[in-house]
Amino acid sequence: MANDAYYILEGDGSDYANYSGTGNTLNANHPVTRRMIVDSLRYWVKEMHIDGFRFDLASILARDSAGRVLPNPPVLWDIESDPALAGTKMIAEAWDAAGLYQVGSFVGDSWREWNGKFRDDVRAFVRGDERTVKALADGLLGSPDLYSHKRREAEQSVHFATCHDGFTLNDLVSYNGKHNEANGEDNRDGGNDNRSWNCGVEGPTDDRAIESLRNRQVKFFFTLTLMAIGLPMILMGDEVRRSQQGNNNSYCHDNETNWLDWTLSEKHADVHRFVSLLNARRATRNLDPNGTLTLAELLQSAQREWHGTRLHQPDWSDCSHSLALSAELTYQGLIIHWILNAYWEPLDFELPRLDGGGERPWRRWIDTTLDSPEDIVDWRAAAGVPSFTYRAGPRSVVMLYADLKEPGVLGEGV
Repeated sequence: MANDAYYILEGDGSDYANYSGTGNTLNANHPVTRRMIVDSLRYWVKEMHIDGFRFDLASILARDSAGRVLPNPPVLWDIESDPALAGTKMIAEAWDAAGLYQVGSFVGDSWREWNGKFRDDVRAFVRGDERTVKALADGLLGSPDLYSHKRREAEQSVHFATCHDGFTLNDLVSYNGKHNEANGEDNRDGGNDNRSWNCGVEGPTDDRAIESLRNRQVKFFFTLTLMAIGLPMILMGDEVRRSQQGNNNSYCHDNETNWLDWTLSEKHADVHRFVSLLNARRATRNLDPNGTLTLAELLQSAQREWHGTRLHQPDWSDCSHSLALSAELTYQGLIIHWILNAYWEPLDFELPRLDGGGERPWRRWIDTTLDSPEDIVDWRAAAGVPSFTYRAGPRSVVMLYADLKEPGVLGEGV
């Protein structure tokens, strides 16, 4: 059979198309190729008990033999409708190397998508870029600009700050530019738009002030990622600040660049502890009387209001670097108040006065300005806030809560 049955060809058909960035691209919608793909998935699920798949550059699957985008790609519906794959997790990197970008519009009802927009917007906000507050707010609420339509829901957004492609989270806050010289490509490979910031020194440092700032930035990223509405994803080793020495395209290395140094769990025990407690509270279900909803799911249905340093006055301007959000969970008698300060100086934020909340209704769960173990505490042991103003340190995130019901209603939790 002719090559054009199996491969996507360009122009006059004399050249293979390269939509993957790694060479000639298969025509995934040819019947034979479709069968090979579905048979392979079915084998991995049935015989190898694989729970799910992430499809790299998945938008290639939406192209026809000439590279045109199909409105209903047969291979995607084959995967979607195969009974043997029912219940299998399907995650799409919904773009390809030729510029096709389908985040929020990837074909299929059961597919979840890597939310690359969330990644870029969160990185820009935490770095301190201008014109980022509106985009950040959208991402925290599940990217409704992408997912609030009849074909998509917030749960289909897989939001993240880092992944196996690009910088680790440690390197995102430790390097201004990529350092891929060891790859043998004269540092030309790997992405250039990293939206990273080295906090003042390129690479490792013994400067305690810079290390403290990097720790705050790392915790900032984790809080935004794990508390946003949708499905969070974190990169292995980020919870202990694993580094690739600034290499953002390390696929070609089987050495310390990609290995996980398990002693990092002791060196960065405070970060590991922070992520563990944050993730446990996000996932616990005892905030819901029926025990069926997690904190993130409750936030999705909460009554929400945005603020700035002044109540009810969010600053959406291009030069704004801070935002606050109140989320009232009426049936749970719980109000959560976020303070996000990406500004490089401390800011004083007004706190809502709550009816029936007493003189000190607010309790501090998270403040990344504080050293461990005060940066995040056991939910039940959270200290009261003595006033209705809270000073958020530079480049920090604060999370407060107020329990307006009887003590103990929050359950045993973490």
